[in-house]
Amino acid sequence: MFRWIRQTLIVTGLGVRTIPQRLGPSIVAIVGIAGVVVVFVSVLSIGVGFRAALVGAGSPGQAIVMRNGSESEMTSGLTGPETDIIKQAPGIARDGGKLMAASEMYVVIDLNKRSTGTPANVPIRGIEPVSFDLRPDLHVVQGRAIQFGTNEAVVGRAAVRQFSGIDLGAEYVSKQLSLKIVGVFESKGSVAESEIWCDARTLQGAYRRGNSYQSVLAKLDSPAAFQPFKDWLSTNPQLNVTTRLESDYYADQTTVMTGLINGVGYIIAVLMGVAAVFGAILTMYTAVATRTREIATLRALGFNAWSVVLSVLGESLSLAAIGGISGGLLAYLAFNGYETATMNFQTFSQVAFAFAVTPSLLIQGLVYALVMGLVGGFFPAIRAARLPISVALREL
Repeated sequence: MFRWIRQTLIVTGLGVRTIPQRLGPSIVAIVGIAGVVVVFVSVLSIGVGFRAALVGAGSPGQAIVMRNGSESEMTSGLTGPETDIIKQAPGIARDGGKLMAASEMYVVIDLNKRSTGTPANVPIRGIEPVSFDLRPDLHVVQGRAIQFGTNEAVVGRAAVRQFSGIDLGAEYVSKQLSLKIVGVFESKGSVAESEIWCDARTLQGAYRRGNSYQSVLAKLDSPAAFQPFKDWLSTNPQLNVTTRLESDYYADQTTVMTGLINGVGYIIAVLMGVAAVFGAILTMYTAVATRTREIATLRALGFNAWSVVLSVLGESLSLAAIGGISGGLLAYLAFNGYETATMNFQTFSQVAFAFAVTPSLLIQGLVYALVMGLVGGFFPAIRAARLPISVALREL
């Protein structure tokens, strides 16, 4: 057993050390595998960044209440009296004498993307003063907060970077809606940074909605308070609402988009991977051809055929590892933190987010590279082991 392991290490070491003698074909294999890994990791990083933006907006200690049957705030609708009843439910936290619940509106407006000039649906959230308290991670970093009872608005940092016409100090005017941008806020990269915030009363008047809202966001006394809170609302004959944890609501908003992105990413990776595998196969056949006499000599000296197989596979895996690491590094440097915006098909509004090349994605990319190297080296390795020693020794 130890003799076989020693033989395998010797033959593998010889193969790896002779890679510089086949530098051209080796570079082709490395570049091909690295290219696949770059595309694979970068596409999947879109889904990871998109999910992080939405999931980061939700808190497991808060509940969101919408019209029963609504999948998102965009399709929900609650009257003012209904929101008042919701705020009477047990389990809502208080901060001093302040009830920690806010009735909020959610509408979209057309703004042009800075990158393309094409129109996009950008969400505006009509808020109440307590809305800021319900999002402790949200901070105004430029300008100031709005004064309620006016047409002032604050915008998310990501929205300012992605869409035109909402810079600090600008005035957005569309039909009956006129908003003066007085501040820019951050919220740890969450989906809130894709929104414009203003007084809910301003939106109600501009859109002639009367006393109506889309949702109620409530902070709970404790996680255990959620079920009694939900039961009270669901059994109240004056209401027809659905109640969910805010964290669950935002997590569900990512399912369609992340599923689509991941599906496309894996399909592209497989298609490109096939080409990369063929490149690896050709490279390893070249390696076997140039090492024919060397392999035959080792076999004649008593080296095991499986040692030869593993040596070829080891060389192939070495090239794949170099390609996988290089591709992952390039993907990280080129795409990690890159900001963009896309449509969330579940809310019909734009979400600004940043690509996220995580350690998990880099590991997936490296594993995929090694799989390509393993497949690419398998058939050349079998050929090397089966080559008759007498024939191999006669080859030049």
